[in-house]
Amino acid sequence: MSVNSASSKQTWSAEKYSEHGRFVADLAGAVFQWLAPEAGEKILDLGCGDGALTQKIAETGADVLGVDMSDDLLSAARGRGLSVRSGDGQALDFSAEFDAVFSNAALHWMSQAEKVIDGVFRALKPGGRFVAEFGGHGNVAAIVTAMRAVGERRGGEPSLAGPWFFPSTNVYADMLLDAGFEVRRVELHPRPTPLKSGMKEWLKLFRKPFFEQFDEESEKVLAEVEELLRPSLCDARGNWTADYVRIRVEAVKPV
Repeated sequence: MSVNSASSKQTWSAEKYSEHGRFVADLAGAVFQWLAPEAGEKILDLGCGDGALTQKIAETGADVLGVDMSDDLLSAARGRGLSVRSGDGQALDFSAEFDAVFSNAALHWMSQAEKVIDGVFRALKPGGRFVAEFGGHGNVAAIVTAMRAVGERRGGEPSLAGPWFFPSTNVYADMLLDAGFEVRRVELHPRPTPLKSGMKEWLKLFRKPFFEQFDEESEKVLAEVEELLRPSLCDARGNWTADYVRIRVEAVKPV
């Protein structure tokens, strides 16, 4: 079976994300508490998605701007009445504008992590804080391993199974220090996450490029990956859990 030259770029549907990925925002309570937004603060929500958390920040009275690359998700955020713009988190062009930069479940999609950190540092006012949560070392390890195994067996491009940046706490803390930040806390939290829509919907939502490379065989590949994962991530009643591990960070730009 020949594999096509499917784009490795992840694309998003606001409707599908709301249906199958709403848990991303629903489980962000801890990192939101770390942010502790206050009325009058100017806050950048980096990788704002459809604006579910951006809206919560705005409800505190903060002046919040959302940035994302997905036109469909940005459209959904604008539908909430939010101020958002299209932008690459790896090429932020702000200069000392924000009291805080916040990000949830987005930074692992940005492979040029040093450029992200540098851009966040520039965007913050002196004394401003950077609070984020995203995939940490070991995140979705079983899921990625299953995709790679099936991809290699079928002659596909296994690297499409795991394009993410999942750092350990030591690695990320050192990156922040190198950029000039003062690191207040960096923690790694295993967080097994129930998938109400099942594993197939998670795979189709978050790793569409991996399956698209197999053209008409994509559904068969999807089924093979699911079956490989069933013994470890599906219980006797058919309930699926994703093997999530999150890294949570708070750092400050020195005055």
